[in-house]
Amino acid sequence: MTEQPQSLDLELPQLAIAYASGTLTPSTVVEHILDDIARRGADGVWISVVAREDALARTAYLESLPGRERQALPLWGVPFSVKDCIDTVGLPTTSACPEFSYQPAKNNPAVERLLAAGAILIGKTNMDQFATGLVGVRSPYGVARNPFDPAYIPGGSSSGAAVSVSAGLVSFALATDTGGSGRVPAAFNNVVGLKPTRGLISGVGSVAACRSIETLSIFALTVGDAQAAFDVARGYDEEDPFSRTGLPAAARALPAEFRFGVPASQWLDFFGNADAAALFGEAVARLQRLGGRKVEVDYAPFTEINDLLFNGPWLADRYGALRQFVDRQPEALFPVTRDILLGGRGVSGGEVFAAQQRLNILKRQIEKLWNEIDVIVVPTTGTIYRIDEVAADPVTLNARLGTYTNFVNLADLSAVAVPSGFLPNGLPQGITVIAPAFADHHAAALAQRFHDAGQPLGARRVRPAASPVHARRDKETIS
Repeated sequence: MTEQPQSLDLELPQLAIAYASGTLTPSTVVEHILDDIARRGADGVWISVVAREDALARTAYLESLPGRERQALPLWGVPFSVKDCIDTVGLPTTSACPEFSYQPAKNNPAVERLLAAGAILIGKTNMDQFATGLVGVRSPYGVARNPFDPAYIPGGSSSGAAVSVSAGLVSFALATDTGGSGRVPAAFNNVVGLKPTRGLISGVGSVAACRSIETLSIFALTVGDAQAAFDVARGYDEEDPFSRTGLPAAARALPAEFRFGVPASQWLDFFGNADAAALFGEAVARLQRLGGRKVEVDYAPFTEINDLLFNGPWLADRYGALRQFVDRQPEALFPVTRDILLGGRGVSGGEVFAAQQRLNILKRQIEKLWNEIDVIVVPTTGTIYRIDEVAADPVTLNARLGTYTNFVNLADLSAVAVPSGFLPNGLPQGITVIAPAFADHHAAALAQRFHDAGQPLGARRVRPAASPVHARRDKETIS
């Protein structure tokens, strides 16, 4: 039997090399991960974990496959986690509300695709209840502690998913993103958050937060790893009324000398965090060294769309998705979560249609920008907060975290969040590269070039040496 290592590098190219050389097997990887989870104890990352015997039965099956069949599985032996609002057979779906818990009869289609590609499910991760929040502290299952400083929030709502990747417990995580839940935790945990164009990953078999605009998303250590998982998870689903396919006309390459928009200086707000402002300035300078030309853009349409999401009639979409449960058992919800959901109860049809018309006007204003720029780059967040700060003012601070994220799905854009460096206190921050719908490759290509400039991975703070396999994957883009 292969000796179990003291530490694992779960980046996909490195894991593939270890498997090919016989240094590791899926069984030793899973044993190590489950032992690590047990050692960490009640860390707030997991709501449920696959039983050891079931996980090892899965690895035994994968290891029994002939070499040719293994090679046909792009994620053979790769461990992953799933946010606990996404259905996986054998584990309950709770959406971080025990009273809501149910046992799904089928996997979400993306989960099914990942398993069919040879990936290994480790467990279901903690989250802000009903995916309502960007802070990661609104869960009866505890707080997934920020691996850089447990006094600070991990970001939400996909908190456990991001921490599971950052802490080296899985290679990638399947999560969701409505107003930034697949990007804010990426910034606070020093990982990549890929938020694809809405409709490219099926939402069937997931608990809706805002079904009309949300999307499943991917966390990983690198853009290449996130792309690899996305390429498997994506696919048209005729059972999903919001499912879409990509438009080939959008698949032009990002030019070597690219134009990137940034909010004009009067729109940039770091909420008193001068160090975060300086870090974003350094990120802009790095993009310019990579061949980019900075173009300041009017951020007014984006901020107005932000207000539509959490202060407008899209609250009715959130309430409508959970209406029966919320009306029947309001006491089962966190007070702040209940208040947000009930905020959609009184929205009128007239308000909805008026907001839709206004949104279309704002989207046309944004569309004009693509004649001047190739992508938009923003800070993923303006700052980060301690858990006690959020407890003292949960609504205001949560809203601030969405300043650069809330508009993306409503405006029908694609985005990739990547780490940009560390504040003097050691906490990570990030930037987000945003592109039009179906131009996910634009965001991914630039995010990859930016992140490859010597950035450490996750909470390990050490980037492995590039391998030939890694170099080849780095040339890939989302199509």
